[in-house]
Order: sequence, then C-alpha cells, then structure tokens
Amino acid sequence: MRITNEQNDIQSILFSEEQIRSRVAELGAQLTAEYADKNPLVVCILKGASFFYTDLCRMMKCHLFMDFIAVSSYGAGAQSSGVVRIIKDLDTSITGRHVIIVEDIIDSGLTLKHLRELLSSRKPASIKTVCLLDKHERHDSHIAADLCGFRIPDEFVVGYGLDYAGYYRNLPYIGVLKHEVYE
Repeated sequence: MRITNEQNDIQSILFSEEQIRSRVAELGAQLTAEYADKNPLVVCILKGASFFYTDLCRMMKCHLFMDFIAVSSYGAGAQSSGVVRIIKDLDTSITGRHVIIVEDIIDSGLTLKHLRELLSSRKPASIKTVCLLDKHERHDSHIAADLCGFRIPDEFVVGYGLDYAGYYRNLPYIGVLKHEVYE
C-alpha cells in the first residue's frame, strides 16, 4: 500500500475548484443550447472523466440519457501503452442517437480516435466529443475534441478524476504532479 501526502505531491495547481466549476457550467450551457430537443446519449469514459461527466450532466438543462464505457490505454504507468482496450462497453444501442462522448484528457489522442471510430460504426445520428483537458502539443490537430474545457501544457496532471496509479482522483482541483512521484 502506498502512503502519500497528496498535497505535498503536487508541484502546482493549474485550475482551481472554482475555475473548473465555472468552465463546466459554460460547457453545459453550450450543450444545452445545441441539444435542447435531441435527447442526447451522454457517454462517460470511465474512470477519469467521472467527476467532469457528473458535473457536466448536472449543468445540461435538457433531457438526456446517461451511459458509461470503460477503456484503458495506460495501465498503472505514466505513459500510454499505445493499445486501447474496451473494458466495459455501452449498455445502450446508439443507432440513430445523438451521442456526446465525455473524456477527461486528450493526451496522445489514441483513446478518442479509437472511440470515435468504434462508435461511428454503430450508426449514431451524430457524435460530439467533449474533453476537460487537452494537451494540444502531444497530438495531431485533427484528433481534437469538438468542445474543450482547458488547453494545458505537456505536464502530468492529476485531480478532479485524473489519477496516477489510482491515486489523486479525489483532489478538487487539477494540479501538476511532481516528477519524483512518477519517475
């Protein structure tokens, strides 16, 4: 069992709880305006997007349906393995539905690219992708999400659902993890 003082492991805070709350409310308002009469299926990519997803759905003032998918491309490390595995698939058919994929972070873009291809093959009416964080320097621009909360530098970040080896998800802010913690 790892014993840690989570606060001491954080190099700096990128986004405070208040900044996150404000940006999520803005994204929720945008999605409400676009999907007011479409009853979208909002898909959470577990586990990292769970905090963002829950808050975003609460900010959407329209009828919506919620579902979850679990994928992995990291394992317990700090670098993507390069292979995306579906651990838990959707419980709902998306054929003819308006789908909103909610992702925590776009790093290499591999997970988002794979999910777009997979879900597109299931013939939805539309697919929109929303991410909380985008490490835009780490992926091709054609992999970008349709809506993004914040663009961030190429740093290892944790908090508000994002983890390192299962830790730090419960931090109420997004912070940069000290290098010595994961190297």
